[in-house]
Amino acid sequence: MKNVLLVTGGAGFIGSEFVRQESRNDFWERIYVIDALTYASDVKRIKNEIDSGRVDFINSKVEQSENYKSIFSEVSHVTHLAAETHVDRSIQDGYPFLRSNIEGTFTILEATRKIPQIRTLVVSTDEVYGSISTGEATEESKINSASVYSASKASADLLAIANYLTHQQDIVITRCCNNYGPHQTAEKLIPLAITRLLAGLKVPIYGTGENIREWIYVSDHTRAIKKVLVQGKSGEIYNIGSGIRKSNIEIIEVIQKMLGLDNTSIEYVSDRKGHDFRYALASQKISSELNWTPEIELDEGLEITIDFYRNMGGV
Repeated sequence: MKNVLLVTGGAGFIGSEFVRQESRNDFWERIYVIDALTYASDVKRIKNEIDSGRVDFINSKVEQSENYKSIFSEVSHVTHLAAETHVDRSIQDGYPFLRSNIEGTFTILEATRKIPQIRTLVVSTDEVYGSISTGEATEESKINSASVYSASKASADLLAIANYLTHQQDIVITRCCNNYGPHQTAEKLIPLAITRLLAGLKVPIYGTGENIREWIYVSDHTRAIKKVLVQGKSGEIYNIGSGIRKSNIEIIEVIQKMLGLDNTSIEYVSDRKGHDFRYALASQKISSELNWTPEIELDEGLEITIDFYRNMGGV
């Protein structure tokens, strides 16, 4: 059987990195990308891959399967990345998150369920575990969502697990920590900080800036996705983390230092509602079972990211 890949959300930040990575891989006979091209997506991120003929692009919401259902007879693997992702936006209006993250995921699951040879990877987030006061969240840790975003992603995970248990559908799930790197939408912390500092503006920081996140360079995440997609055990969840845990203020201070700036560029603002304090992932499972480890250290990744925004002037 031919290896044919479908990537939903393939014009997004993480999705486009995965598509660029895998378009260089002869493992795939063909690659399809579905993306609705919302504000956080940009088809120019994968223009070279489309122009080369390696990637076929379909402009559609994932919940509108009538626009792409004809391709499933060819597909062997699905990486489902399409999602609404910004917590702040979910606090303001949760309905787009319900439609994309829950209905969209179930649409993909049901479409792939009908074709047994398809393996489906649902890409989730460490935010489903909620705030971890001490230690690390393992794949067996309870779900404790504090936002519509994380609750919608947890719901998608539960739907995937239900289809695996009920229909023995070939499904795997990944839960990754915070990503950063080139092409990320500027509403996220690191590109927001870099673009504002380059423009001579202050960086807004919620509360005291002491909230802790675990950070991974985007290409390390997409390498892990490939490992799980091809080698992961059906029905399993795999955490993807780096062990690099920094407070928001520490991250900004590192970026400021790289740009030759001081802390006068920080502006503290009112904390957001339901702001989880600390995330930390245990990633021993993917390391021991699939021989994956991150390669890019924080300083290296930030330097690459800063150079991208400095040279490109955008996302």
